[in-house]
Formats: sequence, C-alpha cells, structure tokens
Amino acid sequence: MGLSCTAEYITIILKRALMKRGLYDKNIDLVIRSDNGSQFVSHKFEDTCEELKLEHERIPFKTPNKNVHIESFHRLLENECLSRYEFESYAEAYKEVSEYMNSYNKVRIHGSIGYIPPIEFYQKTL
Repeated sequence: MGLSCTAEYITIILKRALMKRGLYDKNIDLVIRSDNGSQFVSHKFEDTCEELKLEHERIPFKTPNKNVHIESFHRLLENECLSRYEFESYAEAYKEVSEYMNSYNKVRIHGSIGYIPPIEFYQKTL
C-alpha cells in the first residue's frame, strides 16, 4: 500500500516480496503476471525482472478475466473492507486495509486451497 504506484515503487515491492519468501537470488522459474499499467510496461520494471531472472507476462488489453485471481481479490477487498468505511485520512485507510489483509491471509478460510487460511497453505508447501 502506498501513495503512488510507480515503476520504482513496484520494483522495490517485488524485491521485498521475494526476500520475505526466501526467493531472492534463487534460480527458480517464477512468472510475474500483470496488467498493462505504465509501471509494468516501463523499462525499469522489465530491467528488474530480467535482473531477477523472472518471466514477466502481461495480460492482453481489456481482458481482466485473464487475471481473474487479482480481480477477484480486488472485489473482495472492495466489498469486505473499502466499501464499509468513509476514511478520514490515509492513516485510517492504511490501518483498516492492513487489518483486513492480516485477517485475509491469517484467519479467513479460502475454499480454493482446502478451506484453510493462506498462511497455513503456504507453510504446508515449504
């Protein structure tokens, strides 16, 4: 979460995510799928994917169904979190979304992964 969504910011977040999962500097076949936002079609992001030896796959224009997992998540985030509040500040929105994300990943069960929270599923795959 942040106040901007630039290529620079996205590359930092990507590297942090890989580090957090112990995948930074690993020789793995990982594919990053994105839409065609300016931050993802930038040379900065492409250079970072190349540096990290990640395949970057962009969905075709006007085909959100090709990225159904994130589109579904965005709908849940809107319905279960964002639409319930009228935020007074960025700090308030950040707090509520952070709490939602914590619950989504550590408490909320997901039918697509055996009716367990994502953190449990991830720990089982290690």
